[in-house]
Amino acid sequence: MTSPNEFSLDAHHEQLPEEVEKNRQAILGSPSYVLAEKDVLFLAEPEMRPVRMQLELQKTEQAMVREGVDSTVVVFGGTQIVPQHEAESRVKLAKLELEGDPDNERLQRAVLRAEKQLGKARYYDECREFARIVSSTCQIDGKCEFVVTTGGGPGIMEAANRGAFDVGAKSIGLNIELPHEQEPNPYITPSLCFQFHYFAMRKFHFILRAAALVVFPGGYGTLDELFNTLCLRQTGRMQAIPIILYGREYWEGVMNLQTLADEGVIADEHLDLVSYAETPEEAWKIISTYHGVD
Repeated sequence: MTSPNEFSLDAHHEQLPEEVEKNRQAILGSPSYVLAEKDVLFLAEPEMRPVRMQLELQKTEQAMVREGVDSTVVVFGGTQIVPQHEAESRVKLAKLELEGDPDNERLQRAVLRAEKQLGKARYYDECREFARIVSSTCQIDGKCEFVVTTGGGPGIMEAANRGAFDVGAKSIGLNIELPHEQEPNPYITPSLCFQFHYFAMRKFHFILRAAALVVFPGGYGTLDELFNTLCLRQTGRMQAIPIILYGREYWEGVMNLQTLADEGVIADEHLDLVSYAETPEEAWKIISTYHGVD
């Protein structure tokens, strides 16, 4: 005989069809039911940072392999170094504003800064020419050696990507997600333009295939990338490459590497990690000689 307490579900306790359907829809709509690979909110959680870093590493690596990129020439430089006509326009605008308030020290300084930028406008054209030389020499017959690589932004980065674009060659842009809105310059090869959240992964890809580093005048970001590479070379943690500072007068005004050696904080031979160039042809000659390129 069945106990009165067994199978106690009766009509009062049975779920109504509409309640069951409502729960089914809640299941299908629950975040827990989304495939992990498609769950953007889950992937954005702090605990998933290692996975996100791995994705940034692997996505770029696989694209490089697909595109046949064997080696790169990395170009760093400032975002505020612009073409001659743009630099001239900045000077005119700064002077026009100063005319309305000639005693304003902030506006006076703005004119001086704009004139300094105009004095460095030649670096935009010279960087563009350098990238044309590199890309014309090494990206032939389907080979992708010495592919020009930049941070994908404006200024010197744009000039380098533009030089490769001029001759129909591939170039790479490793852009970074920043608090202020930024988009890549329009001269990068579309399939080789990447956006990074993590500076560490971006720096890794700058160095991984680098056959040379050419550093044009720039600011904090340029210095950060330069010294990151110098440290890796000094400690033997990366492949041997030429590191070329373009524009000796600028760089010797910004930093005195000789002082580091004289103070005994770096070895004298560490000064040899750096070369200087004053023309696009000279920069390319250093690279081609170093790697035995005809």
